[in-house]
Amino acid sequence: MRRTADRPTVITDAETSPAEQLRRRQRRYVAMMSIRGGCLIVGAVLVTLEAPLLWVWLPLCAVGMILVPWLAVLLANDRPPKDKHLLARRRRPSARTPTALGANPVASPAGPVIDMEP
Repeated sequence: MRRTADRPTVITDAETSPAEQLRRRQRRYVAMMSIRGGCLIVGAVLVTLEAPLLWVWLPLCAVGMILVPWLAVLLANDRPPKDKHLLARRRRPSARTPTALGANPVASPAGPVIDMEP
């Protein structure tokens, strides 16, 4: 059985760049705020024309104008989730770390020790 560290990295497994993530979130935000603007315009037109069943359409437009901006901000600030295997690797100490080997990391010197004999 091969360990995951021995396997080559596949480009399809690569995470999208932060710039691409930001661009996607910006597009989603603009699209959702456009929907909000559409709800506002449709509501104004319906009131002006005194459309039938206005009592049904106006609350729907109002919900769109109130709920959509809130969701747009939440989704614009949301980043994609991190991979589970990366989080698990960070939590577990490696077999090669001093704490895993039983060494006391506080007692180890900060730098190389040079012994000088007179």
